[in-house]
Amino acid sequence: MIEKPLTPEDVEFVTTLHGDEAVSFVVLMQPRGDQADVLLRAIDDVALGELRDAARESGRTEDAAGEPAELALEHSLRALREAGSQAVGQVIEDHPLDLLKTVVEEASADEVIVLTEPHYVEEFFHRDWASRARHKVGVPVLKLFAHRE
Repeated sequence: MIEKPLTPEDVEFVTTLHGDEAVSFVVLMQPRGDQADVLLRAIDDVALGELRDAARESGRTEDAAGEPAELALEHSLRALREAGSQAVGQVIEDHPLDLLKTVVEEASADEVIVLTEPHYVEEFFHRDWASRARHKVGVPVLKLFAHRE
């Protein structure tokens, strides 16, 4: 599960987690703007020292997340394939944890990787995607922080 396009560092990291073992990915793109409260995103930005981003939070709309999410997903899938992995994916529209559980079951997944930026408030209260997924999917959930461009 990702929130933004994978960077080259992210791709290298996830594709080498298991050494030379062949891996395949089912990427679920969860655009941050669809689920997160504006205040929580602004607090995270302030905690990370990104005051300009915090000030811009009020100008973001949920409708704007759709098309960029599709492009981010396509970019990420292409990068994973270019690194030699099989990769398919989709943008999450509703009920992300239910979809994640279904994908894990249908793909017989060995693990779930949640690759996001730090979300301090949500993590503190264990309301972040990785914490919530651990109680739902039935396989190990690895939480990784995305690299910044």
